[in-house]
Parts: sequence; structure tokens; C-alpha cells
Amino acid sequence: MIALWIPAPFDRREGDVAEDEEMPVRVRTLFLSDLHLGTRGCQAGLLLSFLRDYDADTVYLVGDIVDGWQLRSGWYWPQEHNDVVQKLLRKVRKGARIVYLPGNHDEFLRDYVGTNFGGIEIAETAIHEAADGQRYLVIHGDQFDMVVRHSPWLAHLGDGAYTLALTLNTVINRIRRRVGLSYWSLSAWAKLRVKNAVSFIGRFETILAEEARRQGANGVICGHIHHAADRAIGDLRYLNTGDWVESCTGLIEHYDGRIEVLHYPSILRAREAEAAPRAVTGRRAVA
Repeated sequence: MIALWIPAPFDRREGDVAEDEEMPVRVRTLFLSDLHLGTRGCQAGLLLSFLRDYDADTVYLVGDIVDGWQLRSGWYWPQEHNDVVQKLLRKVRKGARIVYLPGNHDEFLRDYVGTNFGGIEIAETAIHEAADGQRYLVIHGDQFDMVVRHSPWLAHLGDGAYTLALTLNTVINRIRRRVGLSYWSLSAWAKLRVKNAVSFIGRFETILAEEARRQGANGVICGHIHHAADRAIGDLRYLNTGDWVESCTGLIEHYDGRIEVLHYPSILRAREAEAAPRAVTGRRAVA
């Protein structure tokens, strides 16, 4: 079963995954969830670029990192997915602490809570104390999704429809790349326009915030619903990491304790916009 997390071969070293020339941005903590490695919807190329751009003292993998549901129905593990795993393991070798909190799609790892694989700690939940003293409950969130907990067959049925939407998403973005357009998520766009989905997200946020209160925390950091967020619910702070199949988002904590949502496609677009005038100036100078 562990092969789903670290597929053989898994002993590659420094030179096997190419590194960017620029130094990565250093942050105190990085929170990522819902990578869904092992599915065609995983944006592994963007994720690998993100992991090259950001280093952290501590990395929380907040569930659904590997998609055991999809891998059981049909094996899919391209080289880019292996490169993501190798990049995470390399961060451990360079001194980062990585804590893996399994979700419903990688729930097989919950059998190994309390153990350590390749320097990666497996835990059900965690309490993270930020540099400013604020305490956050870190949890995937499926534990409070009533469909997942009490009607798993319905959750699997919904997952099939979601997979179809992601397939369409992949096709659309392949076409967009060919015509020079940036990444755009069909499934995320549709989800935010469906009344029931919006209502579910609101209930989910409230329930998770109340669980953080029950555990004496100042807020909660979770994943599961593929909807990045940072907002106040009463006197509590609700943060969601988002995902790497639709929005390509994560959370970072700076060394002063500030936590923010990063939307990686927006960062890349800003870089491209900044680089464009320099490229034009360079061509003029040559002319």
C-alpha cells in the first residue's frame, strides 16, 4: 500500500530533478493539500515549479496528496508525479520538517498515523503555532463531511462526475496553451455558480471553525473542498489551502507569523507581464 505514496524507484538524488537557477523564496511554513497525484487532473508541472520557487522550514501536506481512489481503479503515474515526490523528499534531506495529514483519497495512510516514512511524519491532525503566537488546527476536513463519512458510495459517485469535469478542464487548457492563454479552471468556475455547492462550502467552513474553537485554537487550516479561502468566522480565522487540480493554490506563513493564500497561476502571470517589457527593450537594443 505504501507504494501508492512512494512508487518505485524512489531513490533518485540531486541531479534527477532539474532545479531553477534563481534562489527559492524562503518562508516559515508551507501548507498544501489536494494535489491528487495519480490522476490526470493533477497540475504536476505547475506544482513542481511552485516547489522549486518556495522553500520552508515546515511543510504540512494537508491530505489528498496521493489519490488512492483513482489509482485503485487504474494506475496512472507519469514522471512528473514522481518528480513531485522526489522534490518533497529532497526538501526533507535539506532539513525541512514535513507533516502529512491524510485525507479521504489517501486514507490508507491513516493506518500509519504516528509513524515516519522517509523523514515524513504521518499524523491525523496537528496544532500549528505561528510565529505570532496564534494557534491553528490543521486537518484535511473530510472528517466533517457528512457525505464522505456516512455515504461513501455517494462520495465515490460524485468523484466520478468530478473526474469527468477535470478531464474536460485538461482538454480546454491544452487548447488555451496552444493559443497563448493562461490556465483557467472550468470546474472551479462551475462550482462557484452552483447554489448547493456554495451552501455546502459555507456549512463546511463554519463546522471546521467550531472544531478549532473546541480544541482551543485561534483558527483552522484545512483542505478537502478545493476552495482556497482566508476569512474570519466570528473571532476565529478560517484558512483553506485550495488544491492543485483546479486553482493551484497554497498557504504560506512568513517569519513574522503572517499567513496568506498564494494563487500560483496569478504569480506566474505577473512574472510574465513584468518580463515582457524587458524582452521588448532587449529586442530594440539589438536592433
